[in-house]
Amino acid sequence: MNSPALESFMQLKGIDQHFVDAWGNPATVTEDKIKNLINHMGINADDEVALMDYYQQQELQHWLSVLAPVMVVQQAQSYALEVHLPIDFVTEPLVYRTTTEDGLEIDTQITATDFSLVGSKEINEIEFQLYEVELAVPLNIGYHRLTLLEEGNDEPLAEMSLIITPERCFTPEVIQQGKKLWGTSVQLYCLKSETNWGIGDFSDLKVLLQKTAENSGDFIGLNPIHALNPSQPNQASPYSPSSRQWLNIIYTDITAVPEFQHCESLQEQFAGDAFQSTLSALRATEWVDYEQVTKLKLSALRELFATLLNSEENNSNIQKLKRLDALKRYIAEKGDALKQQAAYDALRFKFLSEDENAWGWPAWPAGFQSFSSDGTQQWCDDNAQEILFWCYCQWVTEKQLDEADQLAQSLGMSLGLYRDLAVGVGKSASDVWANHDLYCENISIGAPPDVLGPLGQSWGLPPWAPDQLYQSGYQPFIDLLQANMSYCGALRIDHVMALLRLWWVPEGETADSGAYVYYNVYDMLNILALESVRNQCLVIGEDLGTVPEGMDTLLQEAGVYSYKVFFFEQASDGGFISPSHYIQQAMATLSTHDMPTIKGYWHCEDLYLGRELGLYPDQEVFERLLSDRVNAKQQILNSLHGHHSIPDDLYHDANNTGMDKQLSFKLQQHLAGGSASLLSLQLEDFLEMEQPVNVPGTSDEYRNWQRKLSHNLEALFADKDIVSLLKQVTEARSR
Repeated sequence: MNSPALESFMQLKGIDQHFVDAWGNPATVTEDKIKNLINHMGINADDEVALMDYYQQQELQHWLSVLAPVMVVQQAQSYALEVHLPIDFVTEPLVYRTTTEDGLEIDTQITATDFSLVGSKEINEIEFQLYEVELAVPLNIGYHRLTLLEEGNDEPLAEMSLIITPERCFTPEVIQQGKKLWGTSVQLYCLKSETNWGIGDFSDLKVLLQKTAENSGDFIGLNPIHALNPSQPNQASPYSPSSRQWLNIIYTDITAVPEFQHCESLQEQFAGDAFQSTLSALRATEWVDYEQVTKLKLSALRELFATLLNSEENNSNIQKLKRLDALKRYIAEKGDALKQQAAYDALRFKFLSEDENAWGWPAWPAGFQSFSSDGTQQWCDDNAQEILFWCYCQWVTEKQLDEADQLAQSLGMSLGLYRDLAVGVGKSASDVWANHDLYCENISIGAPPDVLGPLGQSWGLPPWAPDQLYQSGYQPFIDLLQANMSYCGALRIDHVMALLRLWWVPEGETADSGAYVYYNVYDMLNILALESVRNQCLVIGEDLGTVPEGMDTLLQEAGVYSYKVFFFEQASDGGFISPSHYIQQAMATLSTHDMPTIKGYWHCEDLYLGRELGLYPDQEVFERLLSDRVNAKQQILNSLHGHHSIPDDLYHDANNTGMDKQLSFKLQQHLAGGSASLLSLQLEDFLEMEQPVNVPGTSDEYRNWQRKLSHNLEALFADKDIVSLLKQVTEARSR
């Protein structure tokens, strides 16, 4: 039995000691683990007085705040809001001034005592009363301000952000009319071509869009293309970025940047035999050589940047000067957020050049460990051109993503690009460095033990503090959605359960030492709906793993599309659910970046690799997983035969049935005939590849996020069997 002080603190911070595990069993986090988690949040959990003092201080602050910092509500005729007032003000008519985001001011006079008294509290011999008043003001969806004023006094008593949202996320008209869409998903860096520099780039993406559209595809799904760390290119996980708001500049096609046409030195170097030989070698590798590719591209970007600056110094032609003016406008528009990212990239190179152990801001001198510090600001002023260079890198990358999005639209693709939003950033990320107050830096988010990870997972990503997010009016979440809903028709949210709760693991502890911490899911979903509608961006929620009761209904009502992975869609008897029984508001797929390919799954390559990498506690666990896989394969074959999706005379016994091209393609066609509105197929599965792109629960044990496709884009779409598959998929979708 927890003490009252501990219980109060847990309730305040949204810490839940109880949950249902991946096997459907009730589970309880021990008190010792809860206390360890609280200690890592910066409060001594063994000090009952300190816990209660903290709780009482927060309660006091709550009563002294006349209005909450933010209120998020769906559009209605009127809005109920809580107001805390000293008793002397409750009978006084006050002015509630609503300032719309268009600048229109609407004054409403309200007397608190005309409404219900909800509660009261005495503070320093003054009684404070809580009323729920009704604000009857017609408001469009959007971001507004509410200011509370005394009549005749312009000094506000309180202010709050008032966010009015639609009920549901955006769904394109073609889907509402019943069209079933299909597309392909790809890790962009995996793409091989005859023109890239050893890594897939945005020009490759344009080719992929063109080829997919020619074969009646509706979208291309991308891995997160968030900013990583150019100074440490081998830290390549797209799910552990430096910033989720900015882009990975490595995806820039250097030769497609306009300055390339005016940079004679770079053109000459590019045309030389030595450079072309280097590029050929980088293209030919099975694994992306991030270090060499990044070195080449950064060197080229510096030359392109110098070319742009020379246009101003030499008063070059008008077109070049327009480019420079466009860059300056971009920097002004993006503001401090861009400067933060640019400064961090610049400083990482500076400190790494001075000390190879200066791996990120925690290892820098104290005066540089935040963006707002005097040392950082002075350095930025003294190195303005270096900051400008890193802003330039973001600009040219974003322009190329914009061009790819515009191409998709011009091709008439129903969704075009769909982007992927990672669940967090790394501890040494620029986002953390620039926003320390927002993050719990001694915590890592992850997952409790489950079927995919018997040991649980700790991802090394510090979480947002729910109370800080609320106090900021959810602005970091809003900025994040706006950045990631740009240049695309859909956004996939990795681990969408993060809108409700995250598994917090104390730094340095194993994943089973964590507990769930809750966020305000209603506010988060409503803001998601608002940005989805404004950006005309469909939302897909990766809702795999343990889904708390009722969360699936909340997501569905909010218009968020579910994520149906065929290999996980099993009934209680072990049989595989027919794709025709999937809900329509869903994206169906056979596999994901955290799973083996179709061929790898069928041949159990992921299980053998997992055993080799020490992912299973013992041989018994491995044997059980292997047995379960064989049974699952048999159930898949039974289901395929039951739907007449494979030839009657083939593929009956899973024990002696290998995965060949016909079975793989028939499996993809089988899923294509399902009822989900969206279907995503992986390029790896067109090519019958076995190696996974990532092994969850590993870091250096496997070459995660490096494996390329086995064929060039040019060869992939010249393959008659693949073209025939895409035709069959299109026909199945139209049926």
